[in-house]
Amino acid sequence: MFRIGFGYDVHRLVEGRSLILGGVEVPYSWGLEGHSDADVLTHAIMDAILGALGAGDIGRHFPDADPGYRGISSLLMLGQVMEMVKDAGFRMNNVDATITAQAPRLAPYLWTMRERLAQVLEASTGEVNVKATTSEGLGFCGKREGIEAFAVVSLVGAG
Repeated sequence: MFRIGFGYDVHRLVEGRSLILGGVEVPYSWGLEGHSDADVLTHAIMDAILGALGAGDIGRHFPDADPGYRGISSLLMLGQVMEMVKDAGFRMNNVDATITAQAPRLAPYLWTMRERLAQVLEASTGEVNVKATTSEGLGFCGKREGIEAFAVVSLVGAG
C-alpha cells in the first residue's frame, strides 16, 4: 500500500514573535502570526500527511479555537499526526518540502530543520528533504508580508 499527500501553509510575518521553521528558531526581527508557533513548514508537512491518510487537514484536528493549542510547538502536533500514521498501518517513506521566503536567508538552518523533522517523522534525514527559495520580490512573500511552505509526502504500508 502506497499513499501520497500534498500540503500547503502560509502565515503572515509580524513583529514580536519568534520565527520557527521546521522546529528551528531562526534569528530574525519578525516571526509568524498564528495560534500555535505558526511553523508553516511543519504545518505543510502535517497537511500533506493528513491528505495521504484521507484524514482532512490540520484545522480539523488542531482547531485554532482550542486554547490547548495556543503557542504549542508544531513538532508536538506532528508527533500526534505520526501516531495517526502508525494507527492506520503506515510509515513515512519520504518528505519533500519547500519554504518560500524573501528573508531571512534560510540555507544555514535547513540541515537542522531536516534533523528535527526526521526525528519526529521517525525517518532518516535522507528521507526528509527541505529546500528554501525566494519569490524574486514578487507577491506577498517577495514583499516580506508572509512565508509559505509546500510539502509532498509518501507513506507506505508498515507491514
